[in-house]
Amino acid sequence: MANKNCGFTLIEMMAVLAIISILATGIIPLSQVVYKRTRELELRNNLRVIRTALDEYKKLVDQKIIPVSASSSGYPETLEILVTGVDLKTATGEKKKFLRRIPKDPITEEGEWGLRSYADDMESTIWGGQDIYDIYCLSDKQALDGTFYKDW
Repeated sequence: MANKNCGFTLIEMMAVLAIISILATGIIPLSQVVYKRTRELELRNNLRVIRTALDEYKKLVDQKIIPVSASSSGYPETLEILVTGVDLKTATGEKKKFLRRIPKDPITEEGEWGLRSYADDMESTIWGGQDIYDIYCLSDKQALDGTFYKDW
């Protein structure tokens, strides 16, 4: 009768465990970098979408298609105006919407953005409240490239 030994030895199990732990220590930081990079790409995209909507609004004001007061800078008073839309001075009197919704900040994971008015200083962190000329991320964290999210 032949004695058939099935299974693994303790040394084989220890070797497999060591290999798995070495791979795990390399994969976990890599997955964290991939997660952060994905959030950064989403932030850049959301900033681009909102800034494009602000620029399009301003362009229509400059073309006198959107009626504004003479003292206005030509930028919207709130971000919600970009979602609700404005009545255009056209023959059809149509309503123009610039955004379907206001994108959220993926870094802070909130719906809040830092706002700048046309009259505000570019380095200001306090919104003047007259209009919305620019937006920025409220996070003080540093990006993968060494810059701060609030400076994007």
